[in-house]
Amino acid sequence: ERGFKMNVIWVNGCFDVLHRGHFELLKYCKSLGHVIVGLNSDSSIKKLKGDARPIFSQEDRIFMLKSCKFVDEVYIFDEDTPYNLIKDKKPDIIVKGGDYTIDTVVGNDLCEVKIFKYIDGYSTTNTLNKI
Repeated sequence: ERGFKMNVIWVNGCFDVLHRGHFELLKYCKSLGHVIVGLNSDSSIKKLKGDARPIFSQEDRIFMLKSCKFVDEVYIFDEDTPYNLIKDKKPDIIVKGGDYTIDTVVGNDLCEVKIFKYIDGYSTTNTLNKI
């Protein structure tokens, strides 16, 4: 009897203010296999986005992501990149959104990379500007 091995899919980011673009990305990831989200810690978001961010704490962001039917596991990383966590989790595929190219994706030397096209009009910055 042959066993079926599901692909392990890695996706990472801040996932600070969840919007449709995030859910479309996660849905795409789920269509490929078992989804692991690497989540930027609060301190790493502050370094990236400034003192006004994150809007939601990492505990809240973990809760929201784990509540999503497209997400199987969530891990926090505090480093500048999730490279060590990707090495540890050994995904089959890394998925990144939009403006990345395969050669700019952290971990592209570890496994296959797929780029998910951004959905126009959906971004955390756009959402925050509306509020």
